[in-house]
Parts: sequence; C-alpha cells; structure tokens
Amino acid sequence: MQSALERAQAWLKEPYDAETQAAAQALIDQGGDALADAFYQDLDFGTGGLRGIMGVGTNRINKYTLGAATQGLANYLNKQFPNEEIKVAIAHDSRHNSKPFARLVAEVLSANGIRVYLYEDLRPTPALSFAIRHLGCQSGIVLTASHNPPAYNGYKVYWSDGGQLVPPHDKAVINEVRAVQVSEIRYDFKEELIEMIGAEVDAAYLKEVNKQSLSDAGKEDLSIVFTSIHGTSITLVPPALEQAGFKKVSIVEEQAKPDGDFPTVKSPNPEEPEALSMALKQAERLNADMVIGTDPDADRVGIAVRNLDGELELLNGNQAASVLIYYLLEQWKEKGKLTGNEYVAKTIVTTDLITKIAEAYQVPCPECLTGFKWIADIIRNREGEMTFIGGGEESYGYMIGDFVRDKDAVASAVMLAEAAAYAKSKGSSFYEMLIDAYHKFGFYLEVLVSLKREGMKGQEEIAQMMQDFRTKTPDTIAGERIIKVLDYQSSEAKDLVHMSSESIDLPKSNVVQFITEEGTKITARPSGTEPKIKFYVSVNDHLGELKDFREGKAKLERRLAEITKALGL
Repeated sequence: MQSALERAQAWLKEPYDAETQAAAQALIDQGGDALADAFYQDLDFGTGGLRGIMGVGTNRINKYTLGAATQGLANYLNKQFPNEEIKVAIAHDSRHNSKPFARLVAEVLSANGIRVYLYEDLRPTPALSFAIRHLGCQSGIVLTASHNPPAYNGYKVYWSDGGQLVPPHDKAVINEVRAVQVSEIRYDFKEELIEMIGAEVDAAYLKEVNKQSLSDAGKEDLSIVFTSIHGTSITLVPPALEQAGFKKVSIVEEQAKPDGDFPTVKSPNPEEPEALSMALKQAERLNADMVIGTDPDADRVGIAVRNLDGELELLNGNQAASVLIYYLLEQWKEKGKLTGNEYVAKTIVTTDLITKIAEAYQVPCPECLTGFKWIADIIRNREGEMTFIGGGEESYGYMIGDFVRDKDAVASAVMLAEAAAYAKSKGSSFYEMLIDAYHKFGFYLEVLVSLKREGMKGQEEIAQMMQDFRTKTPDTIAGERIIKVLDYQSSEAKDLVHMSSESIDLPKSNVVQFITEEGTKITARPSGTEPKIKFYVSVNDHLGELKDFREGKAKLERRLAEITKALGL
C-alpha cells in the first residue's frame, strides 16, 4: 500500500498540469497532517457521489477527482444505453469553484459523446432533479456540498427517474469510477454537445410547484421573512411564493447575494439556530408570522413560527414535517381526494408522529433508510400504481408530490407557508396545528446529537463507536428497558423480550436502533456526507388538555436530557 508521500509524488508529473504539480510539491514540503489528510486515501465515491474539501490530492475535490468520477459515469452510461443519444443535466450551487467545476464535468461528458444540458447559472438541487425528467435525460449531476463549510464542495449523481443513484446503479457506477486511471479522463470536449438551459425550465418547474397548492386561504395576510443564506434558493423561492399568491414576503437582503464564503453565518445550515438569526431579527422588527430559510443548494428548509406566547420559535425538521403531512392529508380528505390509493413516506430516523398521522387517515406510510434517494426509490417502485402525496425527513428535507425526486426546499417553502396561511385564516396558527397533532396522534419529541470526528483518526473513532453500540447493548438506558434492537447492517431485528428475531426488509446500512418498553427510540449512524456520527433520540407520551402542553413538553424534554446523558452524549 502506498504512503501519502508516495501518492503525492505521483502528482508531480504528467498527466497532472503544472499548477497541480506545484501545489502537490508545496504539500510535500509542508508534510505532516496536511500532506497525510490530502493523500492518505482516495476520496470515496459513495452511493451519493463525492463530497470533500477542495484542493490538490487524492482525498480532495479537484479537476482530477471530479474528472475521474465523470469519466466513470460516462463509461457506465455508454454501456447502459448503447446506440442511444445519452443526455445529462448539470446544475451547481453558490460555492467556490462550483460553476467552473460544472463546466469541467460538462466538458468531460461531451468528450465522451454525451449531450449535456448545463444550467446557465446557479440553481437549486430540486430544479436539477426536475430537469432530468423534464428533458428526458438518463442522468443528472449537481455540484454542491449542501450545507458543509465553505472549504467543501461535492458532486451528486442522479438517474433517469430524477432520484439519486440506488442499487444496482450506485455500486455499478462506483466500480466504473474506481477503475478509471487519471490518464484515461477525456477533456477534449465537444462544444456542440453542450446546451445551456435556464428560464424555460424554471418556468416549467414553477408551474409544477404551483399545481401542488391545496388552498389560497390567508395567503395575502401571512407575513413572511425569507433568507437564502447566500445560496441558490434566491433564484426560485421568491418567484414561487409570489406565484402562489403570497403578498407579504420580506427578503433578508444581507444574505440574498450568493456567496461561497457564507459571510454572515458560522454555518449555512438552517438546522443551526444561528443561521436564521438575521431573519429572526428582521421578522421581529416587522412582526412577521413566519421565517423561512434554506441551505445553499435549496434542498433543506428551516422555519420559525409564533408560539403560544406570540414569540418566534424555531421548529425542527420533525415538527415541520409532521405539520406539513397533517395539512396535506387533511386537505386531501376535505377535497375528497383520498381514494385508498395514496401514500406518504418517511425515513427510519424521522418522527413516528408522521406514521400515526398517516394511520389516522388510513394512508400507508412506508419507511426507508436515511436519504431522500430511498423515498424516490419508493416512488419509482410504485409509479403508475399509487399516488405519492408527500414525505419528509428529520434533517429538514421535505417533498411535495412526485414531480421532483429529492428534497425540495422551494416547493416545501411554499407549502409550509400555505399551511401557516390556512391556519391563520381559521383563527389558528402553524404552531397550534402542531399542538393539535400532538393531541390527536400522540406527543413526540426528538433530539439529534452529532459528534464531529475529522480525518483518518476520526474515521477510526466513529467506526469504534458504532462497533460498541452494536456489540455492547445495555439492558436499560436511563431506567428504560431495551426490548428491541435493529441492526440494519446485518438486517436483523432482535426482540429481547421473546428472544426472537426477524429480518429487516431494507438495504443494508450502518445503522443501529434501540427501542425501549416506553417507546423511546435511539438510533446511531455515521453521516454519509460529513465527518460525524449522529445519535437520534425520540421520546413520546400522551398529551392531555391544551393547558397541559407546556407541562407535557417539559416532561419530555427532561426525558430526552436523561437519555442523552445516559448515552454519554
């Protein structure tokens, strides 16, 4: 096995260009951790593509790692679709180098005889997912690192259904990518095969977003503050809200300009309260009803709404998804659209409140692994047989209808605002809809604890934590007896009460879940996109009268604190 130094020395000669060679030499001269981290491994092309720090090295995002990924994808597409005109759509976010990287990827594809539809400028990830099916493409690529820090970029690959790669294509593409030698990457592009796209596809996408509307009640009266946090959603969320009929939309201008440095936030992630702090201050000044913010590639959306005390309160992804599904199902029921052939979907780490809501409306709610590609896979497998209403995941991702096959912050922003407007028109609020759901279907409260472990040592620590979680199962956690253990790696669900087991009918994944006698669910999984291990804890209880909401919430918050402390988090 080559050392990091030996790997780096290979970059000091052709086919690497002079600029790359100089950067590699500088790293060699520097040595230490910087050299090791840049070259100790190949940047892994996972089931969703690539994501990493930009720079020279085998473990970095650069023209050669992206070139190899694209050459491998081109090889696979040419094998899968012989004697066909192959078409691929490409989009990019607001990150540094995203636009030139998108052009580079387009050139490599064109050099392999593949027609490319390249967005003229930055666009949300869901727009790329839509464009694939709209333009009849076999694949699609978006250059983005979602909400990662500014030093990162990435490369996500989609298939012809508009969803990210799933079996068998994911592993087959990975094998092709790993087989590519740098000298085999084709950069001799064909300009005639690269076609720019923009306004026409935008209009078609926005038309589909508008079709999802279920009510116009209260839209003119709802006051919204919106922030794109320096990302791509500025291109489509404001026109989508305007087209939907919202008249009182105030944009956070300081964050409206796309900027890969994300200068006004510590992290451009709407899951982090700090990312929405400027929007919250603006909303307080304007006495707005709602704050909406999206991540840089506009597939995640965070919101704040007025609570029972009239204060703006940030809701987490589980809460927003629950109200969204509740609103969708109630509107479908009111309009007589529920025929027994509809369904919603969620991931295994998302609140079970959504399942309870779906059961009450007699609508199936299949579960899948973390990541919207698996919800897209459910839709693909039920295409033409059942109607997908909507879905969600705890990490602030939601999807309305099936015209897009990935998380969609644009359509979700519109529908979350529509739910809030509808509630306000009825003398209620988005927050009160959440409490109403707790009363009717059960009070669920969740917390996510993420532990960052960077570099080679960090990978080893995460692997050890998962191993310990998997093999050293305690009898109890914070006084609650564990009655079930689900190991998605071995596809085995163990019933510890009856000492029996059954298989899990989902693809294998490095995830472990504990379920206690009280219904608490604890899940551990390494992040697929960041150097983190994530622990999800969900507790639930029955909620009494409305006056007991605060008391019930405090009770569940204490339970969450006890369990996370017992886990050492």
